[in-house]
Amino acid sequence: MKIYTRTGDQGTTALFGGDRVSKTDARIAAYGTVDETNSYIGLARSLAADQPGFDRLDAHLSTIQNDLFILGADLATPSEARAKTARVGDEHVARLEESIDSLQDELPELKQFILPGGTPTSSVLHVARTVCRRAERLVIAAAESENISPAATIYLNRLSDYLFVLARWANRVQGGTEHRWQGTT
Repeated sequence: MKIYTRTGDQGTTALFGGDRVSKTDARIAAYGTVDETNSYIGLARSLAADQPGFDRLDAHLSTIQNDLFILGADLATPSEARAKTARVGDEHVARLEESIDSLQDELPELKQFILPGGTPTSSVLHVARTVCRRAERLVIAAAESENISPAATIYLNRLSDYLFVLARWANRVQGGTEHRWQGTT
């Protein structure tokens, strides 16, 4: 299979189901940013290799990367398209919430804001979190003009919370320091 098709040379791309839209379409921006989030998670996985807690962290992030592929396909498939694809749903959100609760049980209570950073793995997870927040905003914008499942927004909202907690957990397990914000409280 060739990687290039030349079908996008005029600035359009195909959605699942066959419709062609501009590469600047809100739906394309949304799932492109989901893909960017996924890439940063892949970077975090590679940085965590051979670090304390790697097996557990890698298992978490592998699941998330697969979920993000489902979400990307969901966003690339208009609800009225004949193409059938997996969709993000309540079970994906519930799994994130369970993971957040489990990881938080292992962390000291957060009593003030912390600055993004810490170990390289933790730092990249913070970047993934901020890109995830941008993806969430873009999905909300796309949903203003297109029929997009509300579950997509809910999943991304919960994922950004999860990535924050996971960044704190990775930082702690890998021996990093949390730097607290020095602003007024």
